[in-house]
Amino acid sequence: MKTILIAGGAGFIGTNLTKRLLDEGNKVICIDNFHTGKTENIKNIPSKNYQLIKHDIINIIEIDEKIDEIYNLASPASPPHYQAAPLQTIKSNIYGVFNLLELAKKNDAKFLQTSTSEVYGEPLQHPQNESYWGNVNPNGIRSCYDESKRCSESICMNYYREFDSKVKIVRIFNTYGPFMDPKDGRVVTNFIIQALTNKNITIYGDGSQTRSFCYVDDMVEGLIKMMATDDDITGPVNLGNPGEFSILELARKVIVKTNSNSKIINCPLPHDDPTQRKPNIDLAKKILGWEPKIMLNEGLDKTIEYYKEVLKNKKNR
Repeated sequence: MKTILIAGGAGFIGTNLTKRLLDEGNKVICIDNFHTGKTENIKNIPSKNYQLIKHDIINIIEIDEKIDEIYNLASPASPPHYQAAPLQTIKSNIYGVFNLLELAKKNDAKFLQTSTSEVYGEPLQHPQNESYWGNVNPNGIRSCYDESKRCSESICMNYYREFDSKVKIVRIFNTYGPFMDPKDGRVVTNFIIQALTNKNITIYGDGSQTRSFCYVDDMVEGLIKMMATDDDITGPVNLGNPGEFSILELARKVIVKTNSNSKIINCPLPHDDPTQRKPNIDLAKKILGWEPKIMLNEGLDKTIEYYKEVLKNKKNR
């Protein structure tokens, strides 16, 4: 049994990862400051082999027991959240990463940093592979997230070079599924909640911008496979589903699948919103033997059923 620390373990991906690692017989320590993580996500997690620590990783982290692995998922990840707290986001992705890497160094633990496809900015290369350095606006409204995640990659690689730390970096592309906050502000949850409540579906811009959507179970599998690689494999490695859909296509799919009366309306496109996003996952296939298995239609069906239950429970309270 390994003792595994998940920073941001009460968040969307963190909750799904926690459940998977516990099912595999590990002990999981969750650290979360509940800025975007939710107590509801973890309220039904069995207490056996699970420990919750309310803590902000921008402060020094002290754990008494030996840690084998650390997954860092502790950062606001949706534009409404990180734009509402830009300096907190920067601190989490810089001070927090330093603190977690120090804890990993002290325990000789493997450390996996979840970076993001946002490091590619408004990409001039399509699809994006790991050798592409990106096209990020360093002063834009999204830069608190984009640039701090880029810096976090640099911190990890310099710990690897200077201290021989066991670091892994993955770049996560758009992910969706159960335990994502209904008010998260990201497109899949927005559309599903709007459709299930027969409200207008809001598309920013004309809907021609594209994204690639990865179901969370596939993402968790990729994270675990990356953590299991040899110490000389640092990444970065793209994790995402290369199936590319326009936002308008997504909205129409959700309306059909929910049998909704919602109408599509268009709103102004946010500043610096990327027009294209699609991962090249050749490296993940080669190094991890990983590629997504759950395609968008199946993933949407699973996610819609989850949010139907969420809305039903909310109504019955």
